[in-house]
Amino acid sequence: MKKVLLILMAGMLLVGCSMRRKQSEFSLQGAWVMTQVMVPEGDTYSYSTDEGTWLRLYEGDSMMYECQLTQTEQALVVRPAGKCGVTLFDKGGGEHLYLEDEDPRPLTVVDDSTITIQRMGRVYTWQRADSIAQEWGTEIRTIINRDMEKGVTASDLHNYVLSATEREQANVIHKLIYTIIGIVVLVLVVAQIAITNRRARRRLQLQLQQIHEEHDERPQPVRLAIASVESTYFSSDEYQDLQRRIATGQRLQDEDWNEMEAQLKKVYPGFTSQLRNLHPMSELEYQTCLLIKLRITPKDIAMVMNRDMSTISTVRSRLYQKVFGQKGGAREWDDFVLSIGA
Repeated sequence: MKKVLLILMAGMLLVGCSMRRKQSEFSLQGAWVMTQVMVPEGDTYSYSTDEGTWLRLYEGDSMMYECQLTQTEQALVVRPAGKCGVTLFDKGGGEHLYLEDEDPRPLTVVDDSTITIQRMGRVYTWQRADSIAQEWGTEIRTIINRDMEKGVTASDLHNYVLSATEREQANVIHKLIYTIIGIVVLVLVVAQIAITNRRARRRLQLQLQQIHEEHDERPQPVRLAIASVESTYFSSDEYQDLQRRIATGQRLQDEDWNEMEAQLKKVYPGFTSQLRNLHPMSELEYQTCLLIKLRITPKDIAMVMNRDMSTISTVRSRLYQKVFGQKGGAREWDDFVLSIGA
């Protein structure tokens, strides 16, 4: 038991030490402004952003961007100074060795938001200014990088004014542009959908017209032949057996539906192709149409499909509306299905 307690205590101690180490970790990441300088003679000079000071933006502990900064309520005035590589060594107790391009300088962490850096006998105090980094960091880095890429010398440096008002106006303009683009894209999409629907409706109208013309223009011998084929099938043993199975509530299997479709193609060669070309149909809708063509009553259709009568009626009336683009009853759809396919 004592060993277990000792192990637990040692573990807790290690965790505590680890947590303290993590809490004591320090990073320069972010923005810092110089607030004062103490010279070797003992004099102290204070600086504020509204009167003009220095700003440093650190990327982790490896890169530093520097500029002179004056801040007002409306804008920042930035004069780039350049960038350099930095390295930070933790000596413990809040003391660090700070290198700017290999030039060593003692750095002391006063608290979470204050550091001091010594150089040539002077002590520079820096305060965190992460709000500036969040609002203007990208623009300031871009300005400094651009000047360095152009090889601008110290004598050629000039001030850049970063206006909050202008940026807000630019944001509004960008949002307006994106909104206009979005509206244009939406209008184009809606127009394309409308054109597609119009073409589909036109194609369907042509198909319906062709079906009606074929039905109306059948010669008398063809009508008699169709009637003879229908009479033969509906009096056949296969059809009578199907009627009995449906009337007794037997469920139809896949092979039964395949056989039914094959028999319909013999009696009505064009029925299934015309039906499928009218409108995309679900399995329930398609099988309901097959049973209608076989002159199965709505009551028996509901029973064999294991659906309510109201569901089968809704399926038929909705199919009529989809195909003809207007409201119609279930019986009207049945009449249409019975008229096509021969």
